[in-house]
Amino acid sequence: MREGLIHIYTGEGKGKTTAALGLSLRAAGAGMKVVIVQLMKGRETSEAETLGLIPNITLIRNKSDGGFWRAMNEEKRENRRSEHNENLKRALEMVDSGQCDLLVLDEAISAYNLGAIDRELIEKLLKNKPTELELVLTGREPCELFLECADYVTEMKKIKHPFDRGIVARQGIEE
Repeated sequence: MREGLIHIYTGEGKGKTTAALGLSLRAAGAGMKVVIVQLMKGRETSEAETLGLIPNITLIRNKSDGGFWRAMNEEKRENRRSEHNENLKRALEMVDSGQCDLLVLDEAISAYNLGAIDRELIEKLLKNKPTELELVLTGREPCELFLECADYVTEMKKIKHPFDRGIVARQGIEE
């Protein structure tokens, strides 16, 4: 039995999700069963389209894009929180049933910090992760618990980004 480790991709720079998806691609190519849960995201992206074509990868994401958390009213926030919790529980069921070797929780750190997901579920997973499960969490500003539990912590640092010049996300590059 292989021991799985905990990875955190964090920071202000571009590349957190990209790194997690790169690891997912490598794992799927090695025959591992990969489950990716995208939190705080719902709009159609090129990555979601492609991930659905790759054997051994299951993508779980919101059914719609709710926009920015801070711009939502409490009803929309509760709906989004409920959807995030359902998606996480579905992924954890796949872990428990042996259908997942690598679990990626994309934007889990942000969802946790904003209260957009059941914090107890995330904390329980971090503290009681199945030994063989490889776990990846992405997002900005991980709390001390996340850092203590992690085996890898990689920070993406923005030096320069086109968004600062008003260039929006481009299909196939940023989305």
